[in-house]
Amino acid sequence: MTGGDMWMDREAGPVVRPYALTRGRTQPAGAAFGLIDIVTAAATRSGDSRGLGPEHRRLIGLCRRPIAVADLASETDLPLGVVRVLLGDLRERGLIAVAGQAERASSEENVLRSVLDGLRAL
Repeated sequence: MTGGDMWMDREAGPVVRPYALTRGRTQPAGAAFGLIDIVTAAATRSGDSRGLGPEHRRLIGLCRRPIAVADLASETDLPLGVVRVLLGDLRERGLIAVAGQAERASSEENVLRSVLDGLRAL
């Protein structure tokens, strides 16, 4: 049995369930992550990653090059919701940088302003 096989039951699936990886959390801390938001590992000090689980470390490793949130879920074989929660943990520690959130918020604000202007014109 190799190290990876130790955590897999061929018939039942992974031994550790997704909700256990996130400690029952379903939403990331802070702003939500979009599917196409680009995540990059930030320059870190050696002490920044203390207390992180193997899934957090794997995400940081994948983020050494810019990668989309959806691609992270695909690469890790973790559910998208779990990846978003884990990324929220990393963002809170300053271990990742996320591109795309400000642009999306600005775009959404413009759409809402247009709708509001249209309603006022009625």
